Amino acid sequence: MLLRLPTTLSEAQRYLADGAVPVGGATLVWALWQRDGFPEQAMSLRRLPEANHIAREALGAAVLLHQVDDRVPDVLRRAASTVGTGAVRRTATVGGNIVGSTLRCLLPAALVLDARATVLDPDGAYETDLSEAVAKRPLLLGIRWRDPVASGYYKAAGEAGGPPPFVVATAVHTGDDGGHRLFIAVRDGYEVISETTPRGTGTDEVLAALEGTDLGSLPAEAREEVRREVTAILDRTAAH
Repeated sequence: MLLRLPTTLSEAQRYLADGAVPVGGATLVWALWQRDGFPEQAMSLRRLPEANHIAREALGAAVLLHQVDDRVPDVLRRAASTVGTGAVRRTATVGGNIVGSTLRCLLPAALVLDARATVLDPDGAYETDLSEAVAKRPLLLGIRWRDPVASGYYKAAGEAGGPPPFVVATAVHTGDDGGHRLFIAVRDGYEVISETTPRGTGTDEVLAALEGTDLGSLPAEAREEVRREVTAILDRTAAH
């Protein structure tokens, strides 16, 4: 197997056109390759500057999970810090987790940040909806978002080898009209549900609005965790 390490977007674009398979941190694909056979070419973005930046409103796809720190909003930092073991976080990448993993541990955090994806295909780089990137799984270069007023993250305790732990991610953003809007995303099993609603005049109003969405069909224990997380972030942003 030939490993390609592009340093420019044009190189990465050419390797994609030649059939190179994105490798990420290889934490998800290595076992499959050992079982099914290795591709002729693989490509890592670890030397591509556009895929390695970390900023308050942007994160590159080749950034390792253990490198995600307080330069990004708390919801994203906390999500990355709870993925797997320390050894996994020192190898796994942001892009591999969001578009290459069935667990998609970072996806709820990215959704509540209202993130957009920058992707690359053989025709060039472009920006797209994060949900489209997850569905079509192109080569992810990074994600961008607007800095929230506040954000929060909860992950239930899980057992090794057990079902994915329940996750609640929240963020409050300032809209173009100056008002605040709540974004919430949960991971229930392998399914990710996201909703958004105006912050409203009170917590009860917001919770009632969310009960009328797909979140209202969650099991009682999960709905209670949603209530706690929503109440906590609305309390923190009450003075804004």
